Amino acid sequence: MSPLELLASALGAIAVILTIRQNPWCWPIGLVMVLMYAWIFFEVKLYANVALQFVFAGSQLYGWWLWTRSGEQPGQALGALSWPQRLAGLLLATLLSLLLGYGLQHGTDAAAPWQDAGLTAFSLLAQLWMAQKRVECWPLWIVVDVLYVALFISSALYLTAGLYALFTLLAAHGWLSWRRELQLSLVKA
Repeated sequence: MSPLELLASALGAIAVILTIRQNPWCWPIGLVMVLMYAWIFFEVKLYANVALQFVFAGSQLYGWWLWTRSGEQPGQALGALSWPQRLAGLLLATLLSLLLGYGLQHGTDAAAPWQDAGLTAFSLLAQLWMAQKRVECWPLWIVVDVLYVALFISSALYLTAGLYALFTLLAAHGWLSWRRELQLSLVKA
């Protein structure tokens, strides 16, 4: 455990708590966290996760813009995806997992190419759904976070594994909170 991992973990917990509360400051705090994790993952040869952190940096900026933009929909309301949207997202993430896994397996010395690729692809999908305030992001995050705990334990990133265990609990809380708010908004409509 390095001081960088400790600080990145603390920022990650803060960012998720702020996300659950729909506070737009989750995005700049998350931006700092993902840039720190890019370096941490590079050091342990989780290359897809290094790339993921840079994509997350862009998605942090996208989420911040989406959640704070002015105009017709300031603060974008919570919503749900249709079954075809869910299926399309999951199929695209599966395809990306296979392509990225193959590339990592045959083109790098990645420590866990297939796990790294799969978790990266599904994290991208969960992040996109989160930026769009789609309630389905949370159950996907729960599955991804549980699998990340196992990956990080096998990579001796114990503090990060602990953080992702906390993320799992926070994602469950986020799912309940956002679902409740979405149901209330539908009753009022």
